[in-house]
Amino acid sequence: MRVCITGTDTDVGKTLVSSWLCLHTGASYFKPVQSGCVDGTDSDTVRKLAQVPIVPEVYKLQAPLSPHAAAHAEGITIDDALLTLPSTTSLVVEGAGGLWVPINATTVYLDVMARWQLPTLVVARTTLGTINHTCLTLEALRHRGVPVLGVIMNGEANESNRHAIEQYGNTTMLAKFPRLENVTTQALKNIPLPQTLQQALGVFSHGAN
Repeated sequence: MRVCITGTDTDVGKTLVSSWLCLHTGASYFKPVQSGCVDGTDSDTVRKLAQVPIVPEVYKLQAPLSPHAAAHAEGITIDDALLTLPSTTSLVVEGAGGLWVPINATTVYLDVMARWQLPTLVVARTTLGTINHTCLTLEALRHRGVPVLGVIMNGEANESNRHAIEQYGNTTMLAKFPRLENVTTQALKNIPLPQTLQQALGVFSHGAN
């Protein structure tokens, strides 16, 4: 299993979903570009929650800004040619923010994902605005030929939005990730991977219990 996790925006739950997938499948985790390292990294979060191998970041940037701006603040330019995938057989790759997050003056994250050609899961909110954001994300991925597995919605259940995204986005809702009061390893273990998601990933639960 090798899969990329993207989102409709920042703070939609990509790292939480990545931790959940890694925990239940045993997949390694890789976030090529990390900004906002002052308070810890997403790799630190996944390591703590999922306890799986972590592939080191290619770029670790301090400022909590988009990658191109954080890199500029440190006087460097991100070389997107260096953002290559490791040969790890089982891998979860997390993008930064959404598809149009700039990497450098000429490249956005979607450009890199189009080069990777990894099957991709879209993490979306359940709240107002998610239909537009999610359908636009799906359209952009397909336009660039990126294989789309489906959508994972994160937050309080909203069946109306779920049905609309499936209909207008011509996609499948592979999982509804609930809102967690306390994010712990045990809390993630208690949420099994739905069969639809397992089938899409081509894996079975790693037996987290």
